[in-house]
Amino acid sequence: MDVSIHGRNVEITDRFEQYVESKTEKVAGLLPKAQAFEVRVSRLSDKSPKHGDRVEITLIGPGPVIRAESVGPDKYAAYDIAYGRVLERIRRSKDRAQDRRGRGRTSLGDAAANDFAVVDLQPASAEVIDAVSTGSVPVVTETEEAYSPVVIRSKEFPAERLPVEDAVDQMELVGHDFFLFIDAETDKPSVVYRRKGWNYGVLSLSDS
Repeated sequence: MDVSIHGRNVEITDRFEQYVESKTEKVAGLLPKAQAFEVRVSRLSDKSPKHGDRVEITLIGPGPVIRAESVGPDKYAAYDIAYGRVLERIRRSKDRAQDRRGRGRTSLGDAAANDFAVVDLQPASAEVIDAVSTGSVPVVTETEEAYSPVVIRSKEFPAERLPVEDAVDQMELVGHDFFLFIDAETDKPSVVYRRKGWNYGVLSLSDS
C-alpha cells in the first residue's frame, strides 16, 4: 500500500511521516488489498473560528473509497481523530458484509412487497416524491439585493448504478448522511439516507 502525505501551508516533518507510516500497518492488516493511503494536512486560516490543522485521509482500494477528516490543535491530534474514523468505517463495512453472508440478501422487489418491513426501509410518500421531482420545495437563494442565511451550493457527480445495499455501504464509507445513486434494479434516481441507529431510508423518483 502506497502512503503519500501532502501539506498545504504547513510543514510535513520526517517525524510526522514516520508517525503516519507507523499507524498504517493496522489498515494494511484490515484491508490487505488497499492500494493507497493519502493524507492531506492544511493549516486553518486565522479567519477560521477554530485554530490548528485539518487532516483529510483517503483510503483507496479495489472497493469503495473510504474518507475521513478532522480538525485538531495540531496535525498529530487531527490525524489521530481522522485515523480513528477510518478504522471505524472499515470495521462497520466488514460487520455489514459478515452480517449479509449470514442472513442472505433481500431484493428490493421483495422488500417493497412487504412494505420494506424486512429491511426497515421507509418509502417516500407520493407528496414528497412529487415535491422533489417538480421542484416545488420552497428555497431561498442568497442574492446581492437581499441577504438570506440559506446558501445553496451545487455539485455534480457521475451517476453510479448500484443495488440499494451497496449504496448504503458507500454512504457509510465516506461518512455522509445520504448517498445519491441509480438503483440497479429499478433504474430510478434514488437516495439512501441515515435514520436512527443502524436503520436507513431510501427515496426514489418516478415519472408516473
